[in-house]
Amino acid sequence: MSLQSKIMDAIKTAMKAKDTVALEALRAVKSELLLAQTQSGAQADLTEEEEIKILQKLVKQRKDSANIFSEQGRNDLAEPEIAQAAIIEQFLPEQLSEEEVQKIIGEIITNGGFSGMSSMGQVMGIATKELAGKADGKTISSAVKSLLSK
Repeated sequence: MSLQSKIMDAIKTAMKAKDTVALEALRAVKSELLLAQTQSGAQADLTEEEEIKILQKLVKQRKDSANIFSEQGRNDLAEPEIAQAAIIEQFLPEQLSEEEVQKIIGEIITNGGFSGMSSMGQVMGIATKELAGKADGKTISSAVKSLLSK
């Protein structure tokens, strides 16, 4: 079952349950997917990798917004953003734990013979490709920094 059909089913379920937060999040996902499909030069169907990138972008936007609202003492605005992020995350593949990310990045560093912070860009490039959809950029970056600084 494609991501779009899963989203449509979830929208129907949210409508029946009158879940406005879920409905808003799912409609945002549907909108982003349609925009990506109709961009000039885009293929008819999105690849799974492109869909994951879109979902990750939407989750990151909501988490960033929630952080900003929390810093400003606006928990009434932060809570729906966090709830929407959680709903969108359901459609992402299982995220790796920090320990698993560190282990994979450690293997990349030893196999590539990288050392020192000067090789951070190279390690980040390889790690980002290998961990696409399995970990967010912030987790990858902090793991690379900690392992290269040893």
